[in-house]
Amino acid sequence: MTTRLAPFTLAGSQVRLEPLELAHIDALTAASAVDPSLYQWSAVPVGEEATAAYVRTALAARDAGSAIPFAVVRLADGAVIGSTRFFDIEYWPWPPSHAHALPDACEIGYTWYTRSAIRTAANSEAKLLMLTHAFETWNMVRVCLHTDERNERSRAAMLRIGCHFEGILRSHRLAVDLTPRNSARFSIVAAEWPGVKARLKNMRAHYDEKSRTN
Repeated sequence: MTTRLAPFTLAGSQVRLEPLELAHIDALTAASAVDPSLYQWSAVPVGEEATAAYVRTALAARDAGSAIPFAVVRLADGAVIGSTRFFDIEYWPWPPSHAHALPDACEIGYTWYTRSAIRTAANSEAKLLMLTHAFETWNMVRVCLHTDERNERSRAAMLRIGCHFEGILRSHRLAVDLTPRNSARFSIVAAEWPGVKARLKNMRAHYDEKSRTN
């Protein structure tokens, strides 16, 4: 079963996740151009042509019902600071007596931020918004996250919020360096969500306090 979910906006105190559109191409081009060295292990578009192709590919996945992509907007200044998305959205084959229209599982990924958003509340709040929607609006049973096995910073961030490390998927996807990528697989299941939610709220509060004292 494949269903195209209607685009929606998720808003917090620091960032707004708004449906990705072609109109975001220029702002995303500027965001990724600040420091391309941040994206050694991530497929982040650099340059207008690459960014336009990236956005069009994301919108094609949206139209096919397999993804919901967002532009991440910083509320303080209205700047587009990156992008993220739900993808690999799954609908399980429930029998008619249990059928429902909501997705059962998904992955969160294609997440990247410009330099000024690193080590701020942006990522923790974006994850909080997305996971809250996944577990409390869609009532999902599982959310997965993957990263290049070599991406120590991303792996540490997933563990920090309480994701469960499931193992390494060998030659899982094409890596940025055009080699078969081993992916570190992490997940959160519904029973773990309250603990992860508490961690994300604490992280957001920490970054909020840090920004006020700087």
